[in-house]
Amino acid sequence: MDITQRLMAMREPAYQAFTQKLIPTMAQESILGVRIPAIRALARELSGSPAATSFIQRLPHLYHEENMLHAFLIELERDFDRLMSLTEEFLPYIDNWAACDSFSPPLFKRYPKEMLPYIRRWMADKHPYTQRFGMKILMSNYLDEHFRQEMLTWVSSLWSEEYYVRMMQAWYFATALTKQYEAALPCIREKHLEIWTHNKAIQKAIESRLISLERKQQLREMKRK
Repeated sequence: MDITQRLMAMREPAYQAFTQKLIPTMAQESILGVRIPAIRALARELSGSPAATSFIQRLPHLYHEENMLHAFLIELERDFDRLMSLTEEFLPYIDNWAACDSFSPPLFKRYPKEMLPYIRRWMADKHPYTQRFGMKILMSNYLDEHFRQEMLTWVSSLWSEEYYVRMMQAWYFATALTKQYEAALPCIREKHLEIWTHNKAIQKAIESRLISLERKQQLREMKRK
C-alpha cells in the first residue's frame, strides 16, 4: 500500500464525525478519521525513507490526515536549514486550526535567536494559518527565558478579521498573563487589542488555574463593552 492507502486503512467512521465537529471549516470528505497517535506512529515508521521523501514533495494533499502526517514527518527533521525549508514549503497548505496547532518541531527550541526572523515573517503573512502558526510558536517558545517585552507588541499590533487568527491572539495574551503578568497587563489596561480579542484574552486568563484570584478580579474589571 502507498501512504494514503495506509492512512485510509486506519480510518474510523465515528472518529471522522468527531473530527469534523472539531474542524467545521473542513468538508467531511476531506477527513478520513485517523487518530493522531496512529499518524505519529506512522511518521516515525516512515521517517527517512524514500516513501516519506516522495510524500512530502507532493503538495497539496487531498486529506486532512495527509497534512497531519506531513507535519509530523517534518517535526522529525534534525537539520535546521532543511527543517526551515520544509516548514516554509508546507505552511501555505495548512488549512485549519488543528493542523496548525499540532505542528510544533522540537528543533525550533534549540535555535531561539535564529527562529525570530521566521516568526516575524510568518506573523506578517497574508495566509491566516501562517499568521496563527507564527503566534503559536511565539507563545510556546518565547514566554519564559526567551521572552522580550517587544514580542507583546508584535502580537497586539497584528490586525486580522479571521476568527482563528484573533483567537490565537487571545490565547497568546491569556498565556502571557499567566507567565509574564506584569509585562502583559499594560497591554490589557491600555486596550492594545480590539474589543473581542481583549475580552476573549481576559476570559481565557480567568479560566486558568495559574492566575491568582486577586489577579482574576483585576482582569474582570478590565473587560470592555
